[in-house]
Amino acid sequence: MAKRILSSSILNVISPEPFEPASFTTADEAVDAIASLYERNTSFLRTAFEKIIQGGAAEGRYRAFYPEIRLGTVRYDHVDSRLPYGFLSEPGEYSTTITRPLLFKHYLKTQIGQLLKNHGLPVIVAESSTPIPLHFAFGEGAHIEASVGSTIEAPLRDLFDTPDLSTTDDEIANGEYEPPPGTPKPLAPFTAQRIDYSLARLSHYTATKAEHFQNFVLFTNYQFYIDEFCAWARRQMAEGGNGYTAFVEPGNLVTYPGEDAPSEGSPAQRLPQMPTYHIKRKGHAGITMVNIGVGPSNAKTITDHIAVLRPHAWLMLGHCAGLRNSQRLGDYVLAHAYMREDHVLDDDLPVWVPIPALAEIQQALQDAVAEVTGYDGYELKRIMRTGTVATIDNRNWELRDQSGPVKRLSQARAIALDMESATIAANGFRFRVPYGTLLCVSDKPLHGELKLPGMATAFYKSQVSQHLKIGLLALEKLSAMSPEKLHSRKLRSFFETAFQ
Repeated sequence: MAKRILSSSILNVISPEPFEPASFTTADEAVDAIASLYERNTSFLRTAFEKIIQGGAAEGRYRAFYPEIRLGTVRYDHVDSRLPYGFLSEPGEYSTTITRPLLFKHYLKTQIGQLLKNHGLPVIVAESSTPIPLHFAFGEGAHIEASVGSTIEAPLRDLFDTPDLSTTDDEIANGEYEPPPGTPKPLAPFTAQRIDYSLARLSHYTATKAEHFQNFVLFTNYQFYIDEFCAWARRQMAEGGNGYTAFVEPGNLVTYPGEDAPSEGSPAQRLPQMPTYHIKRKGHAGITMVNIGVGPSNAKTITDHIAVLRPHAWLMLGHCAGLRNSQRLGDYVLAHAYMREDHVLDDDLPVWVPIPALAEIQQALQDAVAEVTGYDGYELKRIMRTGTVATIDNRNWELRDQSGPVKRLSQARAIALDMESATIAANGFRFRVPYGTLLCVSDKPLHGELKLPGMATAFYKSQVSQHLKIGLLALEKLSAMSPEKLHSRKLRSFFETAFQ
């Protein structure tokens, strides 16, 4: 491969030949060019690394750059104002770095295609000025022994670029980024290096590859739901798929339609922190389910990373404390508002920011409850309440003086209390991912109704199956909608990126 060697006072910088920027008027051609450039540059880094660990002398510092998409307009174009994405909000130059174009192929084609349609201007594919860290040049399946480091004389960071956490942040998504004078505005909510960081974290936390994640996500705080989901997914495979193409478990164990056991992958050596399962459909239109465990920190962590995959919706299904005497164990709570006392997002999304209910999500959840339970209209109020869900960061809040918390809960008109829902909804709002919450009342601590072990077992057996059916049906309804309808304009700020 031809190289360019740039003189440096410390080391020669060795890179692939410069890529000549090219303009494209079709999304397919633009994405193909991005993929070709990305593969060329990551291959260059992998080849250089392989040469060095096999004993070859380093010729200098090896550097390659992420691909970049650029687009600019000098006028305010009139576009379909019903759309939540796919247009430039004001004249100017825009750009974004791109990573893993094959993983994001459908997403990129959709976003670029919408821009071309709305503005009638070509997009430019070029090399950015952002180096690709060596760590992110390897595929997800790559495994490098720690002993390899001992074969390299110079520190790795002297020979290759490494992740730069000073520029890997959420300023764009948080609405805090201000481009330096003379530089383009952001075209997408995440930069390539921010995405690569999250893709690596996803594999670590879930023990499944990013390619398996689907566009419709269920979060739960109990393994009971996962067990029920796995049993349901295996039935789909045994029955020929019923429209699904595979079922994936931690360790990337893959079961295909017609099979009753995995035929690919290796069982995870240990259960990951947040076990994740995927029942797949073409175009990532299936369902991913994640056991996030207990607490707002886990809820923020996993949604921070799944957000870069740009899912169409995520829902929280879990248990909660009922706060009203009229509620019964097993009743459902559909969150219409959130009282945020989780604190993990205070620096990113102040508590004074309201988290609105999204009509499409709320309607799908309510309709699913009605269909599964057989209650409808006014009768539905017998088993489900809508209102404020409070999320806190202290699981044992009952052990402290309750006067303060109870007063705040009453003033907020809260009907349920948990430790994850508001965090997931708030991060959905922050990252423009449609969100919703349907909880099941499992205890009533303010009214002395606590589950004993035997009661808990019976409760879980009777309610988890029905609750999961409701969640799955709601996602089926959402997946039948077009993305343009599902992604709400409520989630757009004054100055929004064109990419969803």
